[in-house]
Amino acid sequence: MDDRVIFDARASVLADLTARGVANAGTVSVLDEACSQRRWWVEQWPEGAAYIAGLIAQDVQDALIDEHGRNGPTGLWPLCERCGEAPLHALHIEPDLGGPDPAWVCDESGTVVAELGRLEPSSGS
Repeated sequence: MDDRVIFDARASVLADLTARGVANAGTVSVLDEACSQRRWWVEQWPEGAAYIAGLIAQDVQDALIDEHGRNGPTGLWPLCERCGEAPLHALHIEPDLGGPDPAWVCDESGTVVAELGRLEPSSGS
């Protein structure tokens, strides 16, 4: 298997974690675990390489919710910062299967906010 698929996916998710100010030892460990598990997945299904980045982002998002609940910036990573007065809510990856061409979409409005790996820095960072 060509590890560049995993490395590129890791770089995209890490860029978004960093942009939103939650890249720390714990979240990077979660990211590395997701990459490790998806490496096996893409070895079994090489045609699924186009889905890896989005799936890893979803894996990290799910793991952070499991670890932190839906409270605060880490549990709701990445937070939507476009809806102003709306209650805190997260962005999610579309398409649901992670690709191809995954993007972060607002849970409330359905608006595409950014391509995976291209989130803007948090206004609170």
